[in-house]
Amino acid sequence: MRPIERWSENELADAVVRGDPRALAKVISAIEDETPRGREILDLLYRHTGRAYRVGLTGPPGSGKSTLTDLLARQIRAGGETVAVLAVDPSSPFSGGAILGDRIRMQTAAADPGVFIRSMASRGSLGGLAAATEQAAEALDAAGFDWVLIETVGVGQSEMEVVGVADTTLLVLVPESGDGVQVMKAGLMEAGDIFVINKYDREGGDRIQKEIQLLLSVLHDRWPKDAWLPPIVPTVAIREQGGAELLAEIRRHRVTSDERSSLDRRRQRTREQVSVLVRARFGKETWERMDLDARIESELDRVIAREISPYRLAETWTNELAERLGGKRREA
Repeated sequence: MRPIERWSENELADAVVRGDPRALAKVISAIEDETPRGREILDLLYRHTGRAYRVGLTGPPGSGKSTLTDLLARQIRAGGETVAVLAVDPSSPFSGGAILGDRIRMQTAAADPGVFIRSMASRGSLGGLAAATEQAAEALDAAGFDWVLIETVGVGQSEMEVVGVADTTLLVLVPESGDGVQVMKAGLMEAGDIFVINKYDREGGDRIQKEIQLLLSVLHDRWPKDAWLPPIVPTVAIREQGGAELLAEIRRHRVTSDERSSLDRRRQRTREQVSVLVRARFGKETWERMDLDARIESELDRVIAREISPYRLAETWTNELAERLGGKRREA
């Protein structure tokens, strides 16, 4: 049998869809390296995506996100569903790769064949997510995982990108996180669909819970009448406390999010994804000349329906631009 390094894009894509972990790891590496091969495979996989439910875990360093992710993964597995974890680690200053600290703290879940854990290097991303996280989540989705848990690197107030990637966002705090006013000033109040106070057994757990409840009630008065009111879930992940209650709230959010809000979130995510891919290839002047904002909007429904992938769209428009420029040079 040929070594996996010599497999074609179609062979790798087919293997990912079959759930081959070696192929999946290889494809995610190609995605991280931003290779044309990786984009080609993503194009092939795109029609198989759209089934996994994404949960983002964000919050300050030291809040126990990795231990909580491990607990949540095991709770999901207890129900018979499969789960993949994308842990965005700080980059090594020497190799540029992930430091892999999260894998060390997820030993229990990692031993389960129904759990796939991948550490990704942040590579300097200030939003808490590696640039390729969205694409890696798509590969995991295509591989058939029921859930994808995305844990951010933990850089404090700038951890907002996960909101655009996840279906449900958990804001993980600890009693020492500071008073609720500071949380609100950080802009994180709007980011969380569910607030988790981890390490709740420490001094101050009750206090921060009451402060967040008060702030949420004030904010809720300004929101639409039927808006989702984020629940607050106390946990002590290291003692395996609160995991079942947390998963129940995630499932409630999944059911409660009406079809319209889910579609709006999906459209926004797809719009941003296409924009990022296309903007990477076009300068501002060319972008405006080709009226790409309007063209992206006109193609969103096709992308959401998975009739065409954002990668194929970006490639098509790049080729179109090349033909235009080539034609102008020939006329000259």
